[in-house]
Amino acid sequence: MPPKTDDSTPEVVLSEVSTKMDRAVEAFKRDLTQLRTGRATPALVENIEVDYYGSATPLKQIASISAPDARAIMIQPYDASSMREIEKSLMTSAMGFNPSNDGATITVPIPQLTQERRQEMVKLLKGKIEEGKISVRNVRRDGLESLRKLEKDKSISQDDGRRAQDQLQKTTDSHTKLIDETGSAKEAEIMQV
Repeated sequence: MPPKTDDSTPEVVLSEVSTKMDRAVEAFKRDLTQLRTGRATPALVENIEVDYYGSATPLKQIASISAPDARAIMIQPYDASSMREIEKSLMTSAMGFNPSNDGATITVPIPQLTQERRQEMVKLLKGKIEEGKISVRNVRRDGLESLRKLEKDKSISQDDGRRAQDQLQKTTDSHTKLIDETGSAKEAEIMQV
C-alpha cells in the first residue's frame, strides 16, 4: 500500500474545489464580455475564432483590436492576407456583425440594439448562466467523489466526511449565487436602453 500523501485530507479537497470553482466563475465572466450591450468594446470580438492558415485562432492573436468610439470597433490584422477570413468570421459569428473593409482595417459598426435583439441576447445570456452553473456543479461532483473515496479508504471518519460535504455544498451555493448575481447584472445592462 502506497504511503499517504498530503492530498488525502478534506481540507485539501475543499481548497482545490474552491479554486476550481473560482476559475469556473472567472471563465463565466470572461464569456459574458462577449455579449453585446450596445457599446463597442474589443471584448465583443477578441475571442471570435478565425480560420488562420487552417487552424482556428482567436482574433486577438492575429489582429490589433480597438474601440475608437462607442459605436465602432476597429480591427487591424497583423497579416493583410487574413483580412478576408477575419471578415467572414465576423459575419458568421452569433453576434450578427456587418463589418466593412477599407483594405487596411476592418470596421465593425455596433448598431443600437433593438428590443428583439436585446431579448435574443438575454436568451444567449441565460444559456451562458446555465453553462457556468453546470461547470460549478461538475467541480462539486468531482469533490464529492474525492471526499467519498477518503471516507471509503477510512482516511477520514463519516462525521468528518459529512462536515466536509456540508462545506462543499456551501461553497457550491456561494459560487452559484455569484453566477446568478453576475448574470442578473449583465441582463439589466443588456435591457437598458
